[in-house]
Amino acid sequence: MNGQIRSREVRLIGADGEQLGVTPTAEALNQAEELDMDLVLISNQEPPVAKIMDYTKFMFEQKKKQKEAKKKQAVVSVKEVRLSPVIDQNDFDTKLRQAIKFLEKGDKVKVSIRFKGRMITHQDVGRQVMDKFAKATEEVATVEQRAKMDGRQMFLQLAPIKKKD
Repeated sequence: MNGQIRSREVRLIGADGEQLGVTPTAEALNQAEELDMDLVLISNQEPPVAKIMDYTKFMFEQKKKQKEAKKKQAVVSVKEVRLSPVIDQNDFDTKLRQAIKFLEKGDKVKVSIRFKGRMITHQDVGRQVMDKFAKATEEVATVEQRAKMDGRQMFLQLAPIKKKD
């Protein structure tokens, strides 16, 4: 920007966007000062491209655009619900309500079952619990990742169904 441009000449673009051709850097700086604006280096080609613009206004508009983009950006977090292969119906219902609450809020849910001791030999029981959980949440969620084993744990990933506006 302005005095920090080191090249002898630049391809100059005017304040209204028209091409002014290749001019010496000192002359381009004078033109920018006459218009009470800044000379900003846009591209470092041969010769470098510089534009006459109000730099503070440009930076303000860039920050404004970034804030708008950040507002529109949806942050999706992954919540975890832990089950047991020998879970009772009431505990299952409580965990189910919790998972549905997370899904309705827009979060993904990771359902996990940890097999302790000799329970690891009965993975089919854990898979039945996972299938039952997936079936119970199918109206508010889609199965993003089917139940799979990882060491002594089984995981299932659920994602909320997108609502049509």
